[in-house]
Amino acid sequence: MSPDSPDTTVQAAGCVLWRRSPVTGELELCLVHRPKYDDWSLPKGKLKRGEEALAGALREVAEETGCQAVPGPELHTLRYLANGRPKQVRYWAAEATACAFSPGDEVDRVLWLTPVAARARLTQPHDRPLVDALLAVLNRPQPAGRPE
Repeated sequence: MSPDSPDTTVQAAGCVLWRRSPVTGELELCLVHRPKYDDWSLPKGKLKRGEEALAGALREVAEETGCQAVPGPELHTLRYLANGRPKQVRYWAAEATACAFSPGDEVDRVLWLTPVAARARLTQPHDRPLVDALLAVLNRPQPAGRPE
């Protein structure tokens, strides 16, 4: 790429959104279902022009899940091709506070799952290490039943 050509990498951000189950107190992660792709994903989206990545991640969480969240440490940055273009997605750990989900065109369902169930439900294998990264920052032992 020449120095004057614009960077064509799609910039995006998201969160591994977590809470304590209101029933059991156990850790739960939020996954979103995107009908356009019929997949289960972590809440994320493209950044608006000039938007800081963390602000964009929290905006996407609010738009897709209806949750307000308190950000924690930054996790991994994923890089992959999406529709033939390079995409970079920065992720943060974020604790959900108040949530009021409303289905829409972009996200029609949310699920709150245990880390083991969330890892299994995620459609894209490249998203799965983010579950482990969240567990590491929360200083949680790896859940039982995880194949090594």
